[in-house]
Amino acid sequence: MYSQFVEFVRDTYQTKDFIPLHAPIFAGNEKRYVLDAIESTYVSSVGNYVDELERMFAEFVGAKYAIATVNGTSALHIALLLSGVEVNNEVITQPLTFVATCNAINYCGAQPVFIDVDRNTMGLSPVKLQAWLEEFSEIKGGQCVNKVSGRVIRACVPMHTFGHPAEIDGLKAVCERFCIALVEDAAESLGSLFRGQHTGTFGALAAFSFNGNKIITSGGGGMIVTNDEALARRAKHITTTAKVQHKWEYMHDQIGFNYRMPNLNAALGCAQLEQLPVFLERKRELAEKYKEFFSKSDISFVLEGEGCKANYWLNTLILPDRATRDKFLELTNENGVMTRPAWVLMSRLHMFADCLAGDLSDALWLEERLVNIPSSVVI
Repeated sequence: MYSQFVEFVRDTYQTKDFIPLHAPIFAGNEKRYVLDAIESTYVSSVGNYVDELERMFAEFVGAKYAIATVNGTSALHIALLLSGVEVNNEVITQPLTFVATCNAINYCGAQPVFIDVDRNTMGLSPVKLQAWLEEFSEIKGGQCVNKVSGRVIRACVPMHTFGHPAEIDGLKAVCERFCIALVEDAAESLGSLFRGQHTGTFGALAAFSFNGNKIITSGGGGMIVTNDEALARRAKHITTTAKVQHKWEYMHDQIGFNYRMPNLNAALGCAQLEQLPVFLERKRELAEKYKEFFSKSDISFVLEGEGCKANYWLNTLILPDRATRDKFLELTNENGVMTRPAWVLMSRLHMFADCLAGDLSDALWLEERLVNIPSSVVI
């Protein structure tokens, strides 16, 4: 199976060279737009391409407002701050996620609380979230309070893992019941839909990423999306160092952040976003090939859930056990086909080891078996 898989991937990508997990494709107007931005001399955080990328992105995901930032982590940081997350608050999230999710929570001076994922979505479980809140929280003065720590539970951050939508409508209902802000970490899910609605548009705020390994890239870059005009204005203000607009004076009215996306990056992002529909189509074709290849093996290929349309950002396998997973990782990487395991669970990193957590059995089960395989767009 291992050698057959390596040959299958090489045939798919038509190369004998090293095959990365996810490489960017620049097949459109990238060079022309970036050169145009350079010639305009507007290369920093002011420029037409920033405005155009925000407009295009909001239209694509079906949100009213989009605010471009330097990366996805900064977008999530600001989204949490605008959701009211303060020092010594708690923010519920999943342990199976990239470290940026928990870093953004920590930047606010808050503490993560880890609740288990569902195996089928790999995203935060609404059933386990509700059960944990019913046991360990209470509503006081319109706020959700942790009965163990005494801290306010201010927000919940589900992550749409590898582009597969979490059960976001269930999570939204639980958050509303317990007076918790829903902030979606949609960094990996551009182009993914839950019951016809784009991920990142269920809560008041969400964050996307345009890192070099994402489905589209602006080199770095991220995006905050919201349907709330007041939140959008505040997001743009505090990501622009909280500078009060004036023709010549430099006045700042609060602590702000230098988080606005440069025009050069936005130029690259506009060209990439123009190609996104084709990228999504090609990635679904690749997923179908993987599905067929693994259909007669004891290795499970992760498929989109019922009512979902995944972008298949990173195609994912579930191996029978950890030993089989490790052998698969070793043999594929030794033969020049990049594969990788799940992230080490956030609850097992020393920075977050003392954070509160529920039963994490499904996240631990996935951590031992999950493998990502090459997922670049095939041209």
